[in-house]
Amino acid sequence: MKKSIYLIILFVIVLSSSGTLCADEVALQEKIKSQKTEHTYYSHLPLPVSTNLPGSTYPKVEDDGRVTFRLMAPKAKSVKIDGGEGFVKDPLDMIPSDDGSWSITTSTKAEVGFHYHWFEVDGLRVNDPGTYSFFGWGRETSGVEVPTPGEDFHHFHPGVHAGSMAERWYVSQLTGRLRRCFVYLPASYMTDNTSTFPVLYLLHGAGESERSWMEQGRLQFILDNAIAARIAKPMIVVADSGYAAFADSPTDSYDRRSATAAFEQVLLEELVPMIDQAYRTKADTNHRALAGLSMGGGQSLAIGLKHPEVFSSVAAMSAGRNVDFDTATAYGGVMKDANAFHSRFKRLWLSAGTNEKPTFDAINAMHYALDAAGIRHTLYISDATAHEWHTWRRSLRELVQCLFEEE
Repeated sequence: MKKSIYLIILFVIVLSSSGTLCADEVALQEKIKSQKTEHTYYSHLPLPVSTNLPGSTYPKVEDDGRVTFRLMAPKAKSVKIDGGEGFVKDPLDMIPSDDGSWSITTSTKAEVGFHYHWFEVDGLRVNDPGTYSFFGWGRETSGVEVPTPGEDFHHFHPGVHAGSMAERWYVSQLTGRLRRCFVYLPASYMTDNTSTFPVLYLLHGAGESERSWMEQGRLQFILDNAIAARIAKPMIVVADSGYAAFADSPTDSYDRRSATAAFEQVLLEELVPMIDQAYRTKADTNHRALAGLSMGGGQSLAIGLKHPEVFSSVAAMSAGRNVDFDTATAYGGVMKDANAFHSRFKRLWLSAGTNEKPTFDAINAMHYALDAAGIRHTLYISDATAHEWHTWRRSLRELVQCLFEEE
């Protein structure tokens, strides 16, 4: 058994209007250095990853953290591998072999967690036949799970009381379409038939779907483990699609604005009432939170901060590109008066990975502006992760510890 030592850095910065924490970039970097934690991890590497189909050897994680890909394409003239920003930043040319296969081992260690990837065979994008597919980049896409040494908060643990995941379909009158959401119910929902529960509405990123938090994000395992460890309160979590176009919208072309235009109304007028009717919820603003990643984080801020009568807590993961954040004008001026904001919202929560520039810079700019304006909020930084799913898995684990604390 080979012993490999990795550094996994997870930290939370809790901010108040005092401005005493992370006053500048130097302080932020010192905070990172001071909270490093060393983990020892034992494993047999290289090994097939958990996203591989049964019997598939490739993709394969090498003992140094690089990843090897292989594709059988004997008639191809060119094969490349491409993927997300924390994995393959630019397409890589694969090397042909005499047996008709093409292969490559990435030149650098891959970031931990889940990554999308695909092949380009003579210019045609094709999925990896050795892996399961996940909805991302606007289509079914291959995925590779790079092990996370020292971190198992997103894994299944035997003995932990498991909640359940319900698939719920409903007809949206606003969109004229059949829609689906996934509903996580904590283990205590099934064992205690009298209690009611707070609800977190959780949104995905651009090009993804309501499946994403369950499959790529491992929502159920994160919630099960956090609740079992008593670091999070039992809660219902609802994951729906952030894409919702009005029934009369054109369907022959893609435009994100029109593709998401109806979502605010779907959420407020159809989804929330349906969930309150179908499940034992605490049906009031103090017991509802809205959160999302990337595009979904932007939707959470835009919708949640406009509707304090529905949501008391709002969270955005990796959302933002603007480094000129102005609290006086942003989101209709809801943050212009700190005291008024605090009377309407219980929590504003932000997160980003250190490797996901320019988002990391934008989130920090927002944090500094909020701090200067006296707006209480929480900033969580995921060290050494990019605009990828492990940033958001870590973020979800930290977020749920802050929600519904009065329960």
